[in-house]
Amino acid sequence: MLKKIILLFLSFPLFLNPGFAQDISHYETVVKTTKSHTQKLTALDSLLKRTFSTNTEAFINYSRQYIELALAMDKVELAAKKAMNLQYPLTNFANDPLNAITVINSVLARKYKIKDSLLLGGLYLKRGSANTKLNLKEAVNDYNLALENFSSTNYLNIADTYLFRGQAYSQMGKFVLASADFTKAYTMYEEKKEYKYMVYAQQGIINMFSMNGFYEKAKAERNALIEKMIRLNLNEFLANEHYNQALDYKEMGQSSLEYKTLLLAEAKFDHKNSNKATYIGIISRIIEYYCDQNLLYHAQEYYKKLEALDFNVSGNSVAELNYLSGKAKYLQTIGEYEEALALTKRKLKVAEKLGIEDEIMLTHSLLSEIYQDTGDYKNSLEHLKTTKALKDSIYNRTTANALAYYQTLYETEKKEKKLVAKSTDIKLLEKDNESFKKAMLFGGIATLLSFGLILLYRNQKYLKNNKILQEKFSQELLISQERERRRISKDLHDGIGQQLLVIKNRLTSSGDTETKQMVNNAIDEVRAISRDLHPFQLQELGITKAIEYNINFIDENSDLFISAEIDNIDNLFNKEDEVNLYRIIQESLSNILKHSKAEAGKVSVKKFTNTIIISIRDNGVGFDFAEKHQDDKSIGLKTLFERTKFLNGQMKVTTKKDSGTVLEFQFPL
Repeated sequence: MLKKIILLFLSFPLFLNPGFAQDISHYETVVKTTKSHTQKLTALDSLLKRTFSTNTEAFINYSRQYIELALAMDKVELAAKKAMNLQYPLTNFANDPLNAITVINSVLARKYKIKDSLLLGGLYLKRGSANTKLNLKEAVNDYNLALENFSSTNYLNIADTYLFRGQAYSQMGKFVLASADFTKAYTMYEEKKEYKYMVYAQQGIINMFSMNGFYEKAKAERNALIEKMIRLNLNEFLANEHYNQALDYKEMGQSSLEYKTLLLAEAKFDHKNSNKATYIGIISRIIEYYCDQNLLYHAQEYYKKLEALDFNVSGNSVAELNYLSGKAKYLQTIGEYEEALALTKRKLKVAEKLGIEDEIMLTHSLLSEIYQDTGDYKNSLEHLKTTKALKDSIYNRTTANALAYYQTLYETEKKEKKLVAKSTDIKLLEKDNESFKKAMLFGGIATLLSFGLILLYRNQKYLKNNKILQEKFSQELLISQERERRRISKDLHDGIGQQLLVIKNRLTSSGDTETKQMVNNAIDEVRAISRDLHPFQLQELGITKAIEYNINFIDENSDLFISAEIDNIDNLFNKEDEVNLYRIIQESLSNILKHSKAEAGKVSVKKFTNTIIISIRDNGVGFDFAEKHQDDKSIGLKTLFERTKFLNGQMKVTTKKDSGTVLEFQFPL
């Protein structure tokens, strides 16, 4: 696939010690001079630890010497361990998989001496990895042998084998088998909570679809994987998946989506934990995109980022490929043809070494463009012909793989149907009556289950609808109550209140002061009842002043001391909601006066960006919340809950007997 970063893990451990380099010459001298096989083997082991990450060529040489000596000393299991470690550098760095197979075969010739299932299965697994470069069929055979020789305790090694065998099947075009192996590996990694390796297995499935042109299927699988990565906090892999999706968009010819996804990949890249090769790929592809769009200022900006990277690409072929691609494209665009040509030729060697047909084709295409820009039309034409031939080859391969995929699905489905039909015929012939009874039994059970499920569904739907109706009824009841209160309040104020004022005026004229005082008391009482029924100060003063007025009134006319912190919340709610908000505070304070036996209370109304939080606390006797909540006679709490729900808010009650009470309400804006 086009410069696609595939995160494959290595079963090849890294050893690094700052003091390793200083005594290499000492151990080399021991190897050359000692006559003791044991001392020589120990010295070679020390050299392997010291050259592993610093000198691949020396590591390969010392590994061969160690394995030959260990076999000569009949230490077969020691030789097996080193042969397994040697396979990866010999296959991938020295590009000599045949030699890697020869070394492993020399150890397997004495496999009867190997008692450890991990070593025996591991040798076949490593030989399979080498064979993937030479003969995929042989690689699959090796993976099968690995599965036969691993014991049940080698659980993760078995998962690794399914993963590698799935990759081999994918390359062979056996997509159904590949998918089955990838799924097994995925399930096993997930069971052991090896989530990072689980990601590799899922990537195998995605890359299988992507590399063979099933882009929509790959995208669906990739989106599911990204969601799972986010849930499992595997953020270091996110940039890689977005980058690979961008490359798929490029293959699909959707350049705008490709560009957006590349920028997303860059944003998601974790510079501390993510694979540096992925970042090089992202930056290089963005450079190529800007060059294709002739946006040289932006291309130069990312070219500087590429040049500033502190990463040695020579040890990573995929990273080197991407680095050379982005740099060569930029230099070609700004007219530095000679340097661009040199880098592109170097890129071609890397691509051919890796054997990535897509990259080889694209590199020939770039060479053709550069030669054309320099006026060398002969070479340009030669590379253009090569590009076309490779493009046809890739197209034919992709088409063949697609046909193989659908053919395999068709044949698998056909075989399954035939097996089911044959099995059914045999059972019908042998046990016709028994099958009939079983069918009736299972049919009856299925019918009962279906009937039960239907009843359960209908019951759940009924309960849900009933709950919605109850909530709607409660809300409408609150609205109706407020309307009725407003009407009665208005009647008291405008009717009885006005009549009492007339009586008061007449008594003033007659000089009956005692009766006049009684009328004054009646007027005050009517006004208090009217005010409780409907807070007219809401319309006159606004919600904030109305709340403050109510608190001050209670503070002045009762033994309860109340402090308040009230933010301005005017014009944040509609008139109906303001009434409910006012009622919540009014009813909460009323409950404190009636039941809490408190000496002091505090009301807090705080306005935040998206939320209003109201807190009402007292130092009273408290109560048992569970008992009150279940008490049908406790209407106050239920009304508060209903009003809170009406405002789409949340209500929290914190209380214990003899410990006071805190009511907290949270309402969205």
